[in-house]
Amino acid sequence: MAGIKLIADSGATKTEWCIVGGKKRSSFFTTGISPYHMDQEKIESLLKDELSPSIKKTAFSSIHYYGTGCYTKVNANIVKRALQKILLSDDVNVTHDLMGAAIALCGNTNGFASILGTGSNSCFFNGKKIGQNSPGLGYVLGDEGSGAYLGRMVLQHFLYKQFDQELMDRFSDTYALTKAEILQKIYKEPYANRFLATFAIFLSNNRGHYIIENIIEDGLRDFFDVHLIQYKNHASYPFHFVGGISFHFKDKIKDLCNYYGLDLGKIIKQPMEGLVDFHK
Repeated sequence: MAGIKLIADSGATKTEWCIVGGKKRSSFFTTGISPYHMDQEKIESLLKDELSPSIKKTAFSSIHYYGTGCYTKVNANIVKRALQKILLSDDVNVTHDLMGAAIALCGNTNGFASILGTGSNSCFFNGKKIGQNSPGLGYVLGDEGSGAYLGRMVLQHFLYKQFDQELMDRFSDTYALTKAEILQKIYKEPYANRFLATFAIFLSNNRGHYIIENIIEDGLRDFFDVHLIQYKNHASYPFHFVGGISFHFKDKIKDLCNYYGLDLGKIIKQPMEGLVDFHK
């Protein structure tokens, strides 16, 4: 089985795995892996339960993992040790999801890479390594423009009764959640960022309503204001975007790039295609 590679792109909500080599390419998904919220034992358990049945006993020549929360060496090593133990591979490479996005979006050229998924992040990539990086503060203090950020705005509008009656009724019919249940999940239960991000779907399903359009634009504008236009060379290179939020609200991304005079590059939903091409 020499020459078969396993590539992983892991966000806070889900992880896409792709086997490259041999007769065909195959992809599958598991729950997201975040070393900020999961220790090595929990990651190993997830890999055993969700990944092992899909890959069976495939032996990989190398594993390339790009994941959220893996920016620090400590966190990257937590994931690496779990992968080595469960997959029994000596060649395991773990780095952060922003590097994966930069490679997938920019290839070997200069450009800005932005992630707008459950969380958000951005950087300038020179074709080999990340240069400037606007600091990410996570969903509590930052993640502007992300699914968690937009979902929080939806909940605020509902709980503060800032929706009109039509949207109040739609929200209640869709989720059937009380204020107490919402606060319990956010402040008492794990993975609050994933919970918040689920409410971004409410925005996607109710496009056209002026309140919905304002929330989307305001949330994304915060990402542009706080991060993108702060790059010193923001007028010199294209801006690329990856993630479900950027893909589903690409019309707003285009409008904001036009408004700020930014050169819009690619907008893709998942980075895997670019990562597969790179590792071939």
